[in-house]
Amino acid sequence: MLIGVGTDTVEIDRIKIAIQKTGIRFIQRVFTAEEENYCESKKDKYASYAVRFAGKEAVFKALGTGISGCKWTDVEIISKENGRPEVLLHGQAAQTAREKNITGILISLSHDRTRAVAFAAAVTKEGD
Repeated sequence: MLIGVGTDTVEIDRIKIAIQKTGIRFIQRVFTAEEENYCESKKDKYASYAVRFAGKEAVFKALGTGISGCKWTDVEIISKENGRPEVLLHGQAAQTAREKNITGILISLSHDRTRAVAFAAAVTKEGD
């Protein structure tokens, strides 16, 4: 059953500038080590960072809380071997999901040359 949805879009250059201005501080505040490793391995690392940033925002919205009370790293977006993105929740985001009986977050990520967009859906098992 669908519990909540969220979407977000971000300019890739906005994330690029944030990374270039603050360097590793921004990356470590917003992204997990696995996300950083993934993004750094990509040809267009800034688009990869931006789409994950948008994904985190979309997940917070789907949880119904916004980022309030959570850390950016409480939401982790990894890529499965087939390239499919998957959401892992940690800390307060995981606690919020448990409290709302959310059993999973589905996510779709996309970007072009200038913008990144994400859509997230929080779901629970039928009958919950």
